[in-house]
Amino acid sequence: MRSPELADVLASRPTKRKATFWLGLMIPPLLLLAAYVGLCLFFFANQRAFQYTLGGGRASPESVGLVGFSAIDIKTEDGERLDAWWAPPPQPGRGVVLFLHGTPGTLAGTAWYLPDLRKAGLGIMAIDYRGYGGSSGTPSEAGFRADVRAAFDHISALAPRSKIAVFGESLGTGPAVALARDRPVAGVLLNAPFASVRRLYELRGPPLPYRWLMLDPFDSEALIGEVAAPVMILHGTRDGAIPVAEARRLFAAAREPKTLIVVEGAGHLAAYAGAVKQRALDALVSWTAASP
Repeated sequence: MRSPELADVLASRPTKRKATFWLGLMIPPLLLLAAYVGLCLFFFANQRAFQYTLGGGRASPESVGLVGFSAIDIKTEDGERLDAWWAPPPQPGRGVVLFLHGTPGTLAGTAWYLPDLRKAGLGIMAIDYRGYGGSSGTPSEAGFRADVRAAFDHISALAPRSKIAVFGESLGTGPAVALARDRPVAGVLLNAPFASVRRLYELRGPPLPYRWLMLDPFDSEALIGEVAAPVMILHGTRDGAIPVAEARRLFAAAREPKTLIVVEGAGHLAAYAGAVKQRALDALVSWTAASP
């Protein structure tokens, strides 16, 4: 006859086996969940290092062979100092273009864009965003918006009779669209734009909840419908950095008047060339022409 103690031990064995079985089932998914949460936290903590490629230093227009430009400082509303290059319009009242580069990039890398704008009879301002080149601060979407507002306002003070268009490339298209919503720009030229940086991560990054993680989503698609100025979008079908579908989404969200030019076989930023470049320059001149 079994003792009561032995009976209790025997009765407890099935319960222990069940607990061990369920624990064995739960441990792998719990480890996967912990790894996924860790990956999310790692991305959240380091996302701006992934998103912004900083580098370069302070450079002068003369150091890259530009004539007719001067280096100036611009103060932002939150106290940062931006490096900028300025070429005034050839005559009072002629148009000015604010050029916004992409990433990686600095003012020195924009040198090849600027002479064509100058030859078209336009004034030009190009800036390094906060954290880029010799500009102070650290990059963020809100900071970039403050930077381009400060640049626009500085142009208005330097050339009060001029209309101002904005020309953004790649990452610079995001601040360009935001500026056109916040300030009375005469026109918006976007080369290789995205509709949303967050969606680029959703398309190409690991499967993370970017909607809740990203601090700087650059959702141009949500803003461009509030832009009243004419918009021209350039994109290449072989853009390996930003799919041409992003340009089409952005174009669909924009108000009239708007133009989309898709260049077959062109890579990232390469749509701005040849006849398309001339068409873009003509648009900038037309948008910023003095009122009769």
